[in-house]
Amino acid sequence: MSGAHVPIRVAMWSGPRNISTAMMRAWGNRPDTSVVDEPFYAFYLNATGKKHPGADKVIAVGETDWRKVVAQLTGPIPESRHKRPSHVFYQKQMTHHLLPEVDREWLGAVTNCFLIRDPREVIASYLKKRENPALEDLGFVQQAEIFDFVRERTNAIPPIVDAKDVLENPERILHLLCEAVGIEFSESMLSWPPGLRETDGIWANYWYGEVARSTSFEPYRSRRDEVPKHLLEIHNRCRECYDRLYEYRLV
Repeated sequence: MSGAHVPIRVAMWSGPRNISTAMMRAWGNRPDTSVVDEPFYAFYLNATGKKHPGADKVIAVGETDWRKVVAQLTGPIPESRHKRPSHVFYQKQMTHHLLPEVDREWLGAVTNCFLIRDPREVIASYLKKRENPALEDLGFVQQAEIFDFVRERTNAIPPIVDAKDVLENPERILHLLCEAVGIEFSESMLSWPPGLRETDGIWANYWYGEVARSTSFEPYRSRRDEVPKHLLEIHNRCRECYDRLYEYRLV
């Protein structure tokens, strides 16, 4: 296990409509951990022109130069929410925000982990917020690409956790994840106070309603949503990427 002064930067790569914000809550509740929320979002919106809710505001207050974002992610670790020095820096990352023009070499300076979710559930959840996602909006292809890059550079399988496994047994999966990244598990990861955080992105008011009401991981609920016919091809491509990473998940 790491010593108290060894910095660990955990980059958790997820697609949208996953439990990524609840996972950020779990890590952010640790007294030794600081968190950052989707640091490439402003860059992504500025570069793509995607019309997300509050996009202009996100761009106005965020960092649109990816090089400066990388410098922040690999530089000194910010204080934790307890205003104490942190030795863990948890980075909630969206896979589709890491556009092709972003140099991948900085990934060697962080501990990369992957949060995956069944694409059928992702698509059903996505459709409640935005219509007709394109393949690149769902992040599965980018997640597989980042996974392959990290695996090749480290010659090891990076830690992968599945959303369903986390919700069914948070303590076990978080234990395994902490062990995989080299830190002690903390009971503080299993529950947290309700409400928004200073560390939440400015987009929290649009997307974080359910998480703001939560105080722990919600129990897993099985869904029976059918994938719309016009999205079947996209679903199948996402499924290929998901199944490949699912094989390596921590259980």
